[in-house]
Amino acid sequence: MTKILFITSTRIGDAVLSSGLYQYLVDHYPDCAITVGCGPLAAPLFRGAPGLERVIVMAKRKGGGHWINLWRETVGSAWDLVIDLRGSGTSWFLRAKSRVVKRKAASALLEDGTPAHKVIEASRVLKLTSPAAPLLWLDERAKETADLVMPKDGPVLAISPAASAPFKEWPQHRFSQLAQSLTHDGALKNAKVVVLGGPGDEAAAELAVRGLEPSQVVNLTGKLGILETAACLAHAHLFVGNDSGLMHLAAAAGIPTLGLFGPTDERLYGPWGAKTAIVRAGGSADEEDRKTLRFSEASLMGDLSVAQVHQAAQTLIEKAPSI
Repeated sequence: MTKILFITSTRIGDAVLSSGLYQYLVDHYPDCAITVGCGPLAAPLFRGAPGLERVIVMAKRKGGGHWINLWRETVGSAWDLVIDLRGSGTSWFLRAKSRVVKRKAASALLEDGTPAHKVIEASRVLKLTSPAAPLLWLDERAKETADLVMPKDGPVLAISPAASAPFKEWPQHRFSQLAQSLTHDGALKNAKVVVLGGPGDEAAAELAVRGLEPSQVVNLTGKLGILETAACLAHAHLFVGNDSGLMHLAAAAGIPTLGLFGPTDERLYGPWGAKTAIVRAGGSADEEDRKTLRFSEASLMGDLSVAQVHQAAQTLIEKAPSI
């Protein structure tokens, strides 16, 4: 048995983007027993993961207490391999035959000098020749929940109008306008609109469906766990949402995924996969503009029109069947 400690992110999106590395370990070490160290939001993602021995939930504590707790939980084991994607000092104080600790440095660069996507950056930690694509491990509980709550017939448009920071959010009322245009005479005619989000996103969800027929809407905001939400996304025909963890879940589920970007850099955090696309508020930006945007909390998302998003969604839907 190969004992592996895999330390990954607190955030859902970052944990999804590095999920391909976990699967690489499973494929490379068929006899593995993997312990995952991650934040409480990301922990449920690993519930159905193959090769999993346990998950150590690292709830943030003052003075780095969560790292001390991780050390206490893992110091008694002799690890064959420790992989630390968070670049912590904890990994160096564990017994391990081999360890790989991600450097805390600036984003990785491509050959042309532009920033590499976070999937590529994570894959380089293990020196993989090809990027390890994100994926989901949906267990039966998650699938059964999705089967119960998702619409049974016809197309489904999934939207997620909230984000981790207000400056990353497209105005919520525009989601309603977009849903009307796509489902009335657009590429998802007569589609049901499923609204997804976590606890605290309820107000944004209500604004995002205002004006739609109640019979057309299935509002699941705040009602599902993260793995159940992922299973619901797997039933959808299109996802449209802000730069968020749910956007990365949708892309990993393999459905057409349109990410809405403004202040954040889509080259690093865009949805990953062949059936994905982004539309960016403000159009193209040079490197100096992006440096400014990266540290700005001023939202640009209001510059993104419904017509722009509608056209990007139509194009993605038309392209997706041929991919």
